[in-house]
Order: sequence, then structure tokens, then C-alpha cells
Amino acid sequence: MFDPFYPFDWLSTQIVTNIFGLSIESSLGSSLHFFFYDVPKVLTLLVLISYAVGFLQSFLSPEKIRYYLEGKRTFAANILAAMLGAVTPFCSCSAVPLFIGFLEAGVPLGVTFSYLISAPMVDAIAIFLLWSLFGLQATLLYITFGVSLAIITGYAIGKLKLEKWVEPFVLKMRQNYDEQNRGTDSEAPVLTWKQRSQEAKYQAIEILKSVWIYVVIGIAIGAGIHGYAPTDLISQWAGRSNPFAVIIATFMGVPLYTNIAGVLPIAEALVSKGMPLGTVLSFTMAVTALSLPQMIILKRVLRPQLLAVFVGLTTIGIVGVGYLFNALLA
Repeated sequence: MFDPFYPFDWLSTQIVTNIFGLSIESSLGSSLHFFFYDVPKVLTLLVLISYAVGFLQSFLSPEKIRYYLEGKRTFAANILAAMLGAVTPFCSCSAVPLFIGFLEAGVPLGVTFSYLISAPMVDAIAIFLLWSLFGLQATLLYITFGVSLAIITGYAIGKLKLEKWVEPFVLKMRQNYDEQNRGTDSEAPVLTWKQRSQEAKYQAIEILKSVWIYVVIGIAIGAGIHGYAPTDLISQWAGRSNPFAVIIATFMGVPLYTNIAGVLPIAEALVSKGMPLGTVLSFTMAVTALSLPQMIILKRVLRPQLLAVFVGLTTIGIVGVGYLFNALLA
């Protein structure tokens, strides 16, 4: 069977065995093989997928997204917001400025939260990387659960009518936005195919420049886990025999910050050590949807009560997804 990544595997093996003089069966050799194989593989995928997504995304600007979501309060709007989040390749901290802009433009609070949850967790780049690492079945389940979590959490926040816990200056900016844009045309200029390609190339380069260090660090951590982490220890604390494993993994992910491309190599290593996939993906979701830097930025526009509701509902959803994922793949 043709393996498009065979050259990376061959090169990694040559580096470990011929340059370092190690066996890839040893702990250090196994870690180095993992690292030298995954770095070019993941970065190559990241660039190619970012370009493809950027090209498609040139048809869907942030202004258009905001235009589609303005003033909508139905459950269908939460679905639309979650789906739009899934096709915009933003990490949590880069999605937050859009979140603020949507609030200012009059997009309902619950609908905006559906976008905020979905954008960093279920973006198109993550989907293709996940597919390459864990296969189609796991990817489809992840998409289904991730988008569902974004829809349900955003809808619940909307039903609770928590706008009173948004900082007043945001509501003031919303009034200013309405006055400035009343009667204006929301249509963006039409781009040529060449301009779309240039925009996609620029986006791919910018994404690579902004996330490559997280990817390399994530792969380095994953390599250490792959070569040195005792399988028995991981099974004891995060295996199927521990009923609290999903909860532990979720809370472990919250203090960390990286994008989905950086955390997936760690997830790959944890799965190779025997951690159930649902437990690993709960960790992944927590890192991308509930990172501390994101909470710090959100604190600028949300009062602590609303922030607590968002974190609580999202955490409950992530834990539930982990347990359900493990049950379906048992």
C-alpha cells in the first residue's frame, strides 16, 4: 500500500541509526525516530492544508461571517455559527478578537459562543491532521461531538440570557457599530483566482510562522512520552480501568496553551501508550477550547459570572464527549 509519508520514515530511520548510531527499538532511538518523522510530516500537512483551507476561505471573509450571524437568535443560528467556526483555522486566542467583533456587531451572545468553541477545536486543518493520525472513524466522531458541543453550549448560554454579564463597554461599542453601519453594504470585493491563491499562500505562511514552534514543542513532548513514558503508569492513571481518567485528562489540559496542530502529536503518543482515544481527545479539546490565555483575554469583555458559566458548561460537555467516545470505541 502506498504511503505518502514513507520518505519521512526512511529519513528518520537513517538519522537515528546511521548518524546517532542508535536502535529505533531503544527508548532514545524510539523518541528520536518519532520526533524526526513527525516534524516534517506535520509541518508539511500544515502548510498544504492551510493553503487549501485559505483558498476556500477566501470566499468566506470574517465580515461575511458577521453579516450572516447578525441578529439571528434561533437554534439554526447556533448550528450555522458552529459550522462557520469549523471552516475558519483559528487558535483560541486568535478567535477571541473575532468573538469580540461579533458581539459589537450585534451577533447574539449564545451564537457567538458557538463560534468561539468551534473555531479552535474543530477547524479544517485539525480535521485533516486528525484524519492522518487516527483515521476516518475517529475524525468523524470528533467532528460530530465537537460541533455538537459548540451548538449545545452556545444555545444553552443564549437561553440563559446572560448579556447582563457582558462588560458595558462592549454594548456601547455595539451601539456605535449600529450607528456607523446603518444602511451600508456588507458585500466584500470580488477577488480574482490569482488573488485568492496569493491570499491562501499568505495565510499558509502566516499560520506556519505563528504555530511551528508549538508544533515542534508538541512533537518533542510526544516523542518523550513515546520513548520513555511507562505504559503501565499511563494505563493506571488514564486507562480504561480508571473511571476518573477522562476528568483527570480534561483538567490537565486546561492550564496548557497550544493550537490543535501542536497538541495532536502529544495525543498520538498518548494513544500509542495505551490511553483510550476518548480520554486523549478530552485532553485535546480542553487544551484548545479552555486554555488559560483564552480565559485571560475573555476576561476583558466578560464578567467572572459569565466566564464561569462558559467554562463550566464546556468542561461538562468535554468530559461527557470523552466518556461517550470511549464507550463507542470500546
